[in-house]
Amino acid sequence: MTRIRAAVLGSPIEHSLSPVLHRAAYRELGLDDWSYDRFEIDEAALPGFVAGLGPEWAGLSLTMPLKRAVIPLLDGVSDTAACVEAVNTVVLTRDGRRLGDNTDIPGIVAALHERGVEKVPSAAVLGAGATASSALAALSRICTGEVTAYVRSSARAGEMRRWGERLGVPVRTADWSEAAAALEAPLVIATTPAGATDELAAAVPAAPGTLFDVLYDPWPTALAAAWSQRGGKLLGGLDLLVHQAVLQVEQMTGRSPAPLQVMRRAGLAALSGAR
Repeated sequence: MTRIRAAVLGSPIEHSLSPVLHRAAYRELGLDDWSYDRFEIDEAALPGFVAGLGPEWAGLSLTMPLKRAVIPLLDGVSDTAACVEAVNTVVLTRDGRRLGDNTDIPGIVAALHERGVEKVPSAAVLGAGATASSALAALSRICTGEVTAYVRSSARAGEMRRWGERLGVPVRTADWSEAAAALEAPLVIATTPAGATDELAAAVPAAPGTLFDVLYDPWPTALAAAWSQRGGKLLGGLDLLVHQAVLQVEQMTGRSPAPLQVMRRAGLAALSGAR
C-alpha cells in the first residue's frame, strides 16, 4: 500500500503539536494510508527539502522561520497568505503544483466565532511579530473600529501601522509601557512570547471582555489565569492551533469537515501528558 505523506517543518520543531492533531484526524477519517511527521528544517535547508518531495506528498505545515522563506518556492499563493506575506500551509496537487495558503488568519476568526465573538467595535493587539500581522488580518474581518497595537519600539510601531494600511484596518500604536490600557478593549489578542504579559495580570479589569492568548505552552499564562478568574471569555493557543489545523487537514486530504473535537481532545491529552 502506497502511503500518502504530510509533515510539519520548522526550527525548532520538536515540541510541535501538529503531528498529534493531524494523526488524530486521519484516524477519525479512516485515512489509514496517510502519515504525518515532523522535520527540523531551517531556511537554508528548505529549498532542498521541497525540491526532493515526490508524488507521495500531499502537503506541508510550516512554522517559523519558514512562513516567508517558502514563498519563492511555490507555484501559487492564496490571497489570504499574500495579504500578510506568510504561508503556513502548502498543498501539493496531483499535477505537481505547490500551492501556499495561510490558515492562521481564518483559524483565528473561526476560533472566535466558536466562542460567540463575531463582531467587535474595537480591539487591542499585544506585540508586533509575525503572529500580530495575522491577528490584524483576522481583525479586518470582525472589527468594525480601531485596533490599538502595543509595541516595544518605534520600528515595530511603524510596521504595525503599515500592516494596518495594507489590510484596511485603522491601527493606532502605543508604547508597551501603556499596555495595561489594552485590557479594557472588548477583544485583546496577545501575540507575545512566554512571560511577556505576566506583568499585566494584576491590571485585568473587574469585568473583562475577551482575551485570545496565542500561547499554549505554558498554559495558562499569568494573564490568562487572571482573566479567567475575573470571568472574562478566554481563548488560548490550542484554539488557534486546532482551528488552523482543521483547515489544513481539509485542504490536504480533500475531506470535509475535519473532526474538530477529536483533534482538540488529542491536543489537550498531549498537553496534559507533557506537564
